Amino acid sequence: MRLLFALAAFFAVPLTAQAQITTTGRLNPPVTQNSQLKTDRSAAQQAAAPVAELTAATRLMPANTLLQVTPTQEITSKRIEEGQQVSFVTVGDVVEGDTVVIPRGSPVVATVTWKTGRAIGGKSGKFELRFDSVNVRGRSYSTSGTWRQEGRGNTVGALLGSIIISGRSAVMDPGQIVNAFTAEPIAY
Repeated sequence: MRLLFALAAFFAVPLTAQAQITTTGRLNPPVTQNSQLKTDRSAAQQAAAPVAELTAATRLMPANTLLQVTPTQEITSKRIEEGQQVSFVTVGDVVEGDTVVIPRGSPVVATVTWKTGRAIGGKSGKFELRFDSVNVRGRSYSTSGTWRQEGRGNTVGALLGSIIISGRSAVMDPGQIVNAFTAEPIAY
């Protein structure tokens, strides 16, 4: 008989340990709470999944980061027009910490905002560029900065006031390095 009471006591402990008594005196079965707990956990995990993805991509390279760029082909005041877009590429990797955010050779687009041709009397040609965007791994980010290129004037022609002698066209060749800046943070 004692053995029966001991076995009953042994099996009764886990049952009472799993049950919870509320303040109303009712016995709430643990299955309901566990299933509710599992539902709450899965909902929390689903809600946390996008947050985890955002957290992984929340490292940002700040705006106004310096980019050194060079034209992909010769740009001359003889052959460009205002509003025309010209191509540049980044000269080196732009690194944030140990991560390459903008790889070397990333395309940069600039727009010709102003242009004058060479003129008589030794005046040189000039043009001005505005940097618009940089393409990083298939996504375009806005950039800022301007560059003004001037041709060399002809001082002899300017001194003599000659109608025949004119200045030189403004020319940018590949390999000439100029500065542009990121205009927005870039996530990496």
